[in-house]
Amino acid sequence: MKRKNRAILAICACLLLLVSWAIVIKSKSPIEKQSDLMKKADALMMDGIYVRAVPLLEEAAGYKTKNTQIAQEQLKKAYLALLETRGYRKKYRNLLEEQMRHERAEPEIFLEAAEHYMASSQISEALKILRYGIEKTGSENLVAFYESNRYGYEVDRNIYEKAAAIFEGTSQVYREGLWGIANADGILLIPCQYDKISTFYIDRAIVMKDDVIYAVNKDNNRISKLSEEALDFGNYAQNRIGLLLKEGWKRANGEFDIGSAVFEEIGMYSGGYAYGKIDGKWGVVDQSLNWLVPAIYEGIVCDELGRCYGQGAVFVKIGNEGVYLLINGQKVGGPYDDARPFSDVGFAAVKRNGKWGYIDLEGTVQIGFQFEDALSFGQHLAAVKTQGGWGYINESGRVVIEPIFDGAKSFSGGSAPVLTTRGWQFITLLEYRKEVRL
Repeated sequence: MKRKNRAILAICACLLLLVSWAIVIKSKSPIEKQSDLMKKADALMMDGIYVRAVPLLEEAAGYKTKNTQIAQEQLKKAYLALLETRGYRKKYRNLLEEQMRHERAEPEIFLEAAEHYMASSQISEALKILRYGIEKTGSENLVAFYESNRYGYEVDRNIYEKAAAIFEGTSQVYREGLWGIANADGILLIPCQYDKISTFYIDRAIVMKDDVIYAVNKDNNRISKLSEEALDFGNYAQNRIGLLLKEGWKRANGEFDIGSAVFEEIGMYSGGYAYGKIDGKWGVVDQSLNWLVPAIYEGIVCDELGRCYGQGAVFVKIGNEGVYLLINGQKVGGPYDDARPFSDVGFAAVKRNGKWGYIDLEGTVQIGFQFEDALSFGQHLAAVKTQGGWGYINESGRVVIEPIFDGAKSFSGGSAPVLTTRGWQFITLLEYRKEVRL
């Protein structure tokens, strides 16, 4: 009986030792467990066995310790080794996104992610990541890398004899003697089959064919017709268009309801305002035909589409004095030999002593007078003529797209028409290019 009791005690002791050992094993701290997993994974990776190392590192990266970032970096190395294996590219990108979302994310992680997407030719995604990183970290290195890559572009294959500035994502284009509308990437939206066509705004463009004027939608279907005889029309915007009738220029809406006011000239609306000429003098009117700028000037500066108003600013011509900037009806700076209207954002181009430069809304020169010709800023770029060719500068005045074109228009929505040796084509910044994610 005593032997039996001793045996039972021995067994109990062994069981107690086993339980104690298990408790000791289980009582390892998270950082110790993480370290063990990383060591095992490292040994596997040394032998090139990445597939078996990944689950160990994924478990290790799941712990929240001071070494978690090290585990994540080791895990990324394993993912990169398996990048061409199905599913691992997505795993790598998901981990990058997790690291970028971290409240203390370092600039290096954004740079790593951007370089990865650039290597996959996903430039717009890379630039999006850099913008996010700049906003989150304020890193000057990220800013420099972003600036050095954001101005790449591609040229669309479509070619036209003429192309107007982009408005609301479309451009009036001319081919074989007729006009149509192209998207900002140069692809025809309305075929070139009209004698004249206006800008496209929201749901329609105004067209003329065989002296008949009507409105068409984006599918080129007629949606309204002008019943009165008109000699000409302007560009359509903000549900307003100027019509040249026998008695002069009148304003109408997209359904050709014609107002009673008569002008010698009337421009295209932008920001709720358009230029108007009456009794030989020029001013600026709102949509209710109230004068924002009274018709007392010898001229109003407008762009090729007929717009004169932007950012609350207008340029007027005063006798032989030259061109002045008006803000709220008051002169600001000047005079200038010539000018281009402000767009919705950025600086305006002005000319003095035969050269073009740029001013802000206070009339302060921001970019010196140095260009042969220039357009106001559209987005963050401006078309300039220098060294006999047209290219683009950024807001610091640095040439970022070389002057290799015979003509150029302002950027809008990431695209711009440029005149090449083949004709007018559209360039699109890679930052705005539509991409398919891998």
